[in-house]
Amino acid sequence: MSVRVRRVYEPPEQRDGARVLVDRLWPRGLAKDAARVDEWPKALTPSTELRRWYHAGEGSYEEFAGRYEAELAAGGAAEALDRVRDLAREGDVTLLTASKTPERSHAAVLARLLEA
Repeated sequence: MSVRVRRVYEPPEQRDGARVLVDRLWPRGLAKDAARVDEWPKALTPSTELRRWYHAGEGSYEEFAGRYEAELAAGGAAEALDRVRDLAREGDVTLLTASKTPERSHAAVLARLLEA
């Protein structure tokens, strides 16, 4: 089992396994056929408020990660996280994001939680 984080704009690879889009909005300028997304659990995405707070530069990545983890522990997000955990137990999973810095995005937080 491996969990990878990649930009959704990168071409799909055979080793991607299940491709899970973890952004709330569909990536701009990307055709759905080209993305080859297997799952799109919108409940896993950070709240609009948290996303805006982080992108406004009001807090550190570490603080963002902590707040995001708290959101993931609640309701529908926890169920969606369990679903992706099940996919990861079955094989490789690639978390897809449009973020220009995926290593400092919510996708990286998700990958760390899934690998734990």
